[in-house]
Amino acid sequence: MTGPASSDAMGEVSGLYFALLEAWNRQDAAGMAALFAAEGVQIGFDGTQMVGPERIQAHLEPIFRDHPTARFVAKVRDCRPLGSDMALLTAVAGMVPRTGGLVNPQANVVQTVVASCKDGSWAVELFQNTPAAFHGRDEDRDRLTAELQAVADRPDG
Repeated sequence: MTGPASSDAMGEVSGLYFALLEAWNRQDAAGMAALFAAEGVQIGFDGTQMVGPERIQAHLEPIFRDHPTARFVAKVRDCRPLGSDMALLTAVAGMVPRTGGLVNPQANVVQTVVASCKDGSWAVELFQNTPAAFHGRDEDRDRLTAELQAVADRPDG
């Protein structure tokens, strides 16, 4: 397969996802919002929905200004094409305090990104955080937390 749905393109979508998390980790609302398409949607951990880069930036700025948000560590589970100019990425992520330390199991999430490619450039159409609560499945929660802690403990984590 060649073109936007090639394995190189799926690498670009993974790069887009990690750029999104890196902007969060820098507390860079403008940088994060710039990665979204004109009608891109962000659905936060608490269910808050924002549409479009301007609203996403406006929502994130006071959060970053008023709170030392924890940083994301993440692992991509799957990235696949949804046609020639769309892709779906799923990942798991955890949050580590800015000062370092342990992944907070209560903040683990499953993240979904739908990305589109226009004029050779990928943009986020949807970024959704779903809590990975695993109600009644403590072993699954603990396994995910340990997996994310291993990512956080890496030198590049």
